[in-house]
Amino acid sequence: MTTTPESSSPEPSTPASPRGERVADWLDGRLGIHTLGKQYLRKVFPDHWSFLLGEICLYSFVVLILTGIYLTLFFHPSMNEVTYHGSYVPLNGIRMSDAYASTLRLSFDVRGGLLVRQLHHWAALVFIAAMLTHMMRHFFTGSFRKPRELNWLFGWTLLFLGLFEGLFGYSLPDDLLSGTGMRFVDGALLSVPIVGTYLSMFLFGGEYPGHDIVSRFYSLHVLLIPGVMAALVVVHILLVVYHKHTQFAGPGRTERNVVGAPFMPVYLAKAGGFFFLVFGALTVLAAVASINPVWSYGPYRADQVSTGAQPDWYLGFAEGLVRVMPGWEVTFWGHTLVLGVLIPIVVFPLLLVLIGVYPFLESWRTGDKREHHLLDRPRNRPTRTGIGVAWISLYLILLAGGGNDIVATRLHLSINTVTWAVRVAVFVVPALAFVVTRRICLGLQLRDADLVLHGRETGVIKRLPHGEYVELHRPLDQAELHTLTAHKRQRELVEREP
Repeated sequence: MTTTPESSSPEPSTPASPRGERVADWLDGRLGIHTLGKQYLRKVFPDHWSFLLGEICLYSFVVLILTGIYLTLFFHPSMNEVTYHGSYVPLNGIRMSDAYASTLRLSFDVRGGLLVRQLHHWAALVFIAAMLTHMMRHFFTGSFRKPRELNWLFGWTLLFLGLFEGLFGYSLPDDLLSGTGMRFVDGALLSVPIVGTYLSMFLFGGEYPGHDIVSRFYSLHVLLIPGVMAALVVVHILLVVYHKHTQFAGPGRTERNVVGAPFMPVYLAKAGGFFFLVFGALTVLAAVASINPVWSYGPYRADQVSTGAQPDWYLGFAEGLVRVMPGWEVTFWGHTLVLGVLIPIVVFPLLLVLIGVYPFLESWRTGDKREHHLLDRPRNRPTRTGIGVAWISLYLILLAGGGNDIVATRLHLSINTVTWAVRVAVFVVPALAFVVTRRICLGLQLRDADLVLHGRETGVIKRLPHGEYVELHRPLDQAELHTLTAHKRQRELVEREP
């Protein structure tokens, strides 16, 4: 016996969800996007112009990756000799490496090739300059303190890798200028006691200049180091999000909160616009300012050196160390130590290591183990500020020493006079810079204390009943008072907290 269901009026149908919402629900059920977005998309970022330095680093790195991919499509990392026949007539019929010939073709025959080449080079210079400036901002404001020591090390590693990434990329075209830099690297390796010759043979694939150096540097430049740097950038940004952003002291700002705009949509819109500003500025710079015109130098030959050869600015201080060092040599047990080169290549990494380990040195010396999320005003930490200025002064002096021949010819001076001036300045100027900077910081602290006590001068003179003339002062508002007084009196680096 069969039965039929009772007839009933149909229930009203539920309207279908929009397609975008259904896709979002599908992804959220598998990736938890809603949970992550709810937690991090509204994360607050403080607003200060100095925070843009880190963004310049990131956006320059993105430009480097994009332009580097384009350049790899046309560059041939080979030292096989070919005869050039191309658009650059002065070098037609000249024997050169395939790497140099492909660089010429990229510059003159590939549509937009020269622009992308120059954009890549300018982005590299800005990237390293922004990293160095970004780290100095963190250094002078103390944002490297607990819990951000590891993130400081990641940033420092990015700077260290960036220096060598620039050196390797600078050497790929195999022109006379970059070849001169490779001769410098070979000399530095040969100065290493006992194993120097083995290191040189291993790097160059035989006796200098060898046949493998371009292909080896190419692998390091486009694969290994960029991959490591990209991973470090991701970890660096994740730690910034995890630790929350530092901020300068001000009304309503404490060690436990962050005052600013949310990541979505305010900060994201600003960051997107700033990316295109950086990209556009670099493109304009590449379009109007020529850099590394390899066709002017010619192909590399081991028996030639380009006149006025200078490395990129970020390695100029390393060459300055070698140029100002006396040509000392000593012999031990049948081995000759070329101290004129060995000492500079030891001091070069030590100057960089000092930056990397400083957070741990300061924490150990001051005994400060507290977490810090509010930034210092540099004047309130005179010893740290003095150390930073001393390091920068030493860097600039050695940078000038790396171009002692250019300085001598442009200023019509004896190169010996310039060299000796740099040698003396290496020891004198950093010490003076430390003392003067520290005294300036202490003076600024006294001025701030005077402002807190008496207010700002108004320029209005008032005569008192008994005939005395005094200047009227305007009391500071609460925001200004908070900025000047809302910090703990820090002990100096030379002191230890009990």
